[in-house]
Amino acid sequence: MTIDFHVHTFPPDIVADRERYFDAEPAFRALYGHSKARLVDTDKLLEFMDQNGVHAAVIFGFPWKQEDTARRHNDYVLESAARAPQRLIPLACFDPLAPWAVKEASRCLELGAAGLGELAVYEGCEEDRAVRAYEALMALCRSPKRLVLLHANEPVGHAYPGKAPFGVRFYYQLAALCRDVPLILAHWGGGLFFYELLKKEAPETLAHVFYDTAASPFLYRSAVYRQAIDIVGFERILFGSDYPLLPPSRYEKDMDEAGLNAGEKAAILGGNAARLLTQEDLALPSRLGVSLAHP
Repeated sequence: MTIDFHVHTFPPDIVADRERYFDAEPAFRALYGHSKARLVDTDKLLEFMDQNGVHAAVIFGFPWKQEDTARRHNDYVLESAARAPQRLIPLACFDPLAPWAVKEASRCLELGAAGLGELAVYEGCEEDRAVRAYEALMALCRSPKRLVLLHANEPVGHAYPGKAPFGVRFYYQLAALCRDVPLILAHWGGGLFFYELLKKEAPETLAHVFYDTAASPFLYRSAVYRQAIDIVGFERILFGSDYPLLPPSRYEKDMDEAGLNAGEKAAILGGNAARLLTQEDLALPSRLGVSLAHP
């Protein structure tokens, strides 16, 4: 069973005419301004899932700065999941710094979103301001318990579109603020998992954190899988493709190169996600109808 925990889907009108959003959304332009940067709608996504053996996917949109665009996109994600409740798990996405962010998060959670994500702050701002904004949003996901999936990236290395300004200290602060909320840090948490080797504080602070593999083939050598498993165990690693960026097969190639055994691969590709999504205190299965049994 394969569960993709990191998938972007876009309304057909945005797929057809992305350029009209560029002026008001500089981060969207940076990430999707190149013609080779693919956008797909949910119909294309479901076709791809069928063709590639993906049983279920956690889906979301983009952290739009414009309230109307974010609202329409979130509605599309929620409607998509309602049309395919056995396959799709929706998260609400928007600019977490926006003055209307809490209102939009509350609206989407009330309408059936399984949580919030992939939340991201791509522009520079004061770190304390961003922490406060995220703290208010995480508070909404405590009761009933929902998922929080955050964009994270390494603070060093090559520059690329969508590389956010914050480093591991920022994401560590967020992890400390939401120990009672299931937290998924995308893109290997920007390397935050390494600090679980510390003897004091960090292992306990990060014990509830999951790390997804989104964009891993573009960011890390395949050895990252073995390194992460040796530090945090395979149980807290979630397969995320960042689709339509890359297909699952590209990630499996890296897992094989890293020497993962069948049990480790099965857990990362779907078993860990199924365990997380079926936690008794997580407000997901009974409301959304997602079937995570083996097909």
